[in-house]
Amino acid sequence: MERNEVLVDEKVREFLLEDIGFCDITTDSIISEDLQAEAKIFCNEDAIVAGLEEASKVFITLGCIVKLLKEDGASVKAGTPVMQISGSGKAILKGERTALNILIRMTGIATATQKALAEVRKVNSRIRVACTRKTAPGLRYFDKKAAELGGGDTHRFRLDDCVLIKDNHLKLVGSVKEAVKRAKERVSFTKKVEVEVENLNQVLEAAEAGADIVMLDNMQPEEIRRVLWELERKNLRGKILVEASGGITEENIKEYAKTGVDILSMGALTHSIRAIDMNLKVTG
Repeated sequence: MERNEVLVDEKVREFLLEDIGFCDITTDSIISEDLQAEAKIFCNEDAIVAGLEEASKVFITLGCIVKLLKEDGASVKAGTPVMQISGSGKAILKGERTALNILIRMTGIATATQKALAEVRKVNSRIRVACTRKTAPGLRYFDKKAAELGGGDTHRFRLDDCVLIKDNHLKLVGSVKEAVKRAKERVSFTKKVEVEVENLNQVLEAAEAGADIVMLDNMQPEEIRRVLWELERKNLRGKILVEASGGITEENIKEYAKTGVDILSMGALTHSIRAIDMNLKVTG
């Protein structure tokens, strides 16, 4: 996923405005204008570091010089310095919290994603682990990029990304077959059509109607195995991607991976993430 310069610039300015307000009354009242300083950001846990490019933009926007000591996506040990900043002491202090907020969240997401992926790859070398649209409002680009840096799949970014027919769509349309038919007729051939399904009958209906992907919603591993067996029996397995979603956790993810699905999607990678401990220390 390439860095979106325009989006990042806009977001960083928005984040800084939110945090600084009219001024930093503490820093402005006790730090002189001409005081130059150096600082480093440290990662205080073993982690997959993410958000360095975005966090560096915070300090660059404030007129500082930044040197990245690690690359985004790198595995680091606790205590590792990941960024060096030099410039106005005032600017460094004003950007500190905003930069750290970006880093601790993105690094948390990347680390959790890598951990989940490492677990499932022990039993299924081909499977993908994907995040979802359950992201913090305004942070989707950052959350999705972090998941990708952890080795995950970004899934769809927005509602215009692909067709995903969910339970409430089906209640309003009436059937899986009709919903897939309408999508195929009205949406560009360049967009895939996915259907969220709750039982075997819906799976078969979606596959036979020409859906590209079925999302098995809140199905247990035993039920998923039965679904895959039926798709094989009807010569439909090779025509459709199978995604499992709902109720997948660190504790049970390997059991879902053993079923043979193509994708495991986890909302928890972004909606309930634990931030990684990082801090900024003035070094000179």
